[in-house]
Amino acid sequence: MKEMLWSQLRAARDSLVWKLDGLGEYDLRRPMTPTGTNLLGLAKHLGSQEYGKFGEVFGRPAPEQLACVADGSIWHYGDMWATPEESAEYIMGFYRRACAHADETIGALDLDTIGSVPWSQGEETTLGAMLLNMLGETQRHAGHIDIVRELIDGFAGGMPDASGFHEGADEQWWREYVDRLEAAARAAAAR
Repeated sequence: MKEMLWSQLRAARDSLVWKLDGLGEYDLRRPMTPTGTNLLGLAKHLGSQEYGKFGEVFGRPAPEQLACVADGSIWHYGDMWATPEESAEYIMGFYRRACAHADETIGALDLDTIGSVPWSQGEETTLGAMLLNMLGETQRHAGHIDIVRELIDGFAGGMPDASGFHEGADEQWWREYVDRLEAAARAAAAR
């Protein structure tokens, strides 16, 4: 069970990293939703989650700390965006280091190993619960990343070898498809 969950987490992480590849600093950090969702912010947030859930909870504190953790702004969305001083290279390195640190914990412990959640008054949990939680968190934010990336440059697909969701889909095909969806939405609303 641990290997299956861990494998799914690694696949979600790989997809997330791949999806950010090829974009410049501006596109990686610009807010794309009314609440400011942005690509580097999601990677930064997930890195801090990896360090917390598999580090702090199991007595293996992170070997590095984000400025937003040090100054407390993490509690005010400080981990959801990259400051001008935090380059894309730094944030993606932080994410990779956090995942590697988490993998050391996951590899060393059994699923029923008990940990203590410091940000939840020391509530006890297990490695299995944290693994499920992190898998859900990563997959949820990977979905946000998919949508944000598509909004930025139209790039869609789940993995580097994917050619899109529909074989033969080009710009015209997608325009016609979206027009059909819009017409269906308007027809349903008119009923």
